[in-house]
Amino acid sequence: MKTGRMFIGGEWVDAARGGTREILNPATNEVIAVVADGTEEDVSVAVQHARTAFDEGPWPQMRAQERASYLLKLADLIDRHAEELATLETRNNGKPLREAKFDVADAANCFRYYAGLITKPLGQTFEVPDPNIQCLVVRESIGVCGQIIPWNYPLLMSAWKLAPGLAAGNCCILKVAEATPLTAIRLFDLLAEAGFPTGAAQLLMGPGATVGEALAASALVDKVAFTGGTTTGRKILRAAEGNLKKVTLELGGKSPCVVFGDADPDIALEFAMFAIFAGQGEVCSAGSRLILDRKLADEFLPRLADASSRIVVGDGLAPDTEMGPLITPQHMDRVLGYIATGHQEGAEVLCGGHRLTGPIHERGNFVAPTIFANTRPDMKIVREEIFGPVLVVQLFETEDEAVRLANDTLYGLAGGVFTRDTAKGLRVLKRLRVGITWLNNYHPTFNEAPWGGYKQSGWGRELGTWGLDEYLETKQINITLQPAKLGWFKSAG
Repeated sequence: MKTGRMFIGGEWVDAARGGTREILNPATNEVIAVVADGTEEDVSVAVQHARTAFDEGPWPQMRAQERASYLLKLADLIDRHAEELATLETRNNGKPLREAKFDVADAANCFRYYAGLITKPLGQTFEVPDPNIQCLVVRESIGVCGQIIPWNYPLLMSAWKLAPGLAAGNCCILKVAEATPLTAIRLFDLLAEAGFPTGAAQLLMGPGATVGEALAASALVDKVAFTGGTTTGRKILRAAEGNLKKVTLELGGKSPCVVFGDADPDIALEFAMFAIFAGQGEVCSAGSRLILDRKLADEFLPRLADASSRIVVGDGLAPDTEMGPLITPQHMDRVLGYIATGHQEGAEVLCGGHRLTGPIHERGNFVAPTIFANTRPDMKIVREEIFGPVLVVQLFETEDEAVRLANDTLYGLAGGVFTRDTAKGLRVLKRLRVGITWLNNYHPTFNEAPWGGYKQSGWGRELGTWGLDEYLETKQINITLQPAKLGWFKSAG
């Protein structure tokens, strides 16, 4: 059994009060590790180390090229241990191993991307009306950054937060989700091996309600970045208001997957499945609402239900597994509760709708891929983020109706459109009130492009140049080229 401690002040330490937490494999609910479980005391120590490291340490004063060299070392170490990290991610999170391998490769590339980006021009110069003034704009580190990540992409979310934050010269404190700390612990092993200076990055573990809130509330923290649910995002905002720290939030979604009658039915069918059932539906950008052209329904929906019912659900380490277990028994019960609500609201179950049992499922948190049809826009299963393998179908007849249904949500994270008419596809994508869109595909993510949403899906963006901007302050500098007296006040001479 593995054990894990927090990484604070350059050392591996137990929780100040000695708390521990058992970490379970979602496929079996067996204990696979025991890790430190921190409190506000651990936050206070980590924040003080980060404050000292930023105010007095070498990391923010390093040249960008030198910081980049550390990020590149870390990326190489991730590659070197890719198989180990992917296996650990699957055991801790439950996702199929093939998905975990993509995440590991993407994490390494994220560190490489920001290592390259930070060495590119970050400032501007201006010719102003006064020829004796040279005006400059420079970008500088924000300071101490608290970073709080969810359990669905433990390693990749660590990279999305740490890579731009560290590249920009900040000192980062990463708070991982209680259920999935193992790949982050291993990442900090590699970070220490890469030789990052003390205090540049630290790792906290513990409940969000105590450790996460204390990190967001600390007056010594200059920025907090959070990925998770919208309800928790509001709590982060309230905690952060004390010193008006910078805040970025990547929150929930109820994203539409719009399929027009002229779409390639085979492509649309597979992507409709991939949009919701990849990652067990535990994905903020999951295509959890299928907005389907009514004239396709009679043929498309039976095919979709049949294909979805034959998805191989099992332990993520099994070579034939296509969808894994949900993260915890508690989350499984929450998803099953939504399914029960869908029944009560009168929706029709086309497939799934139950917990999976039997020899390979009985000990784990397995829910069958589920599709609801004959839904209404006011249904709870249509309005709320379920965060599981549950798809709801809404039918439309016109382009305007499709757009109206797609935008009829509090969220605005992502959306996909399927049609052979590229002009129509682009026209609809431009009308969707979401931050991330796809035409004739769903889910591809790139380190080079911005990630974030409209409405209650969050504030700010991650990834790309936009993600780096979130970790930089902007400073104006005005330099007098030939100093001389101003002559404004007679009494001054």
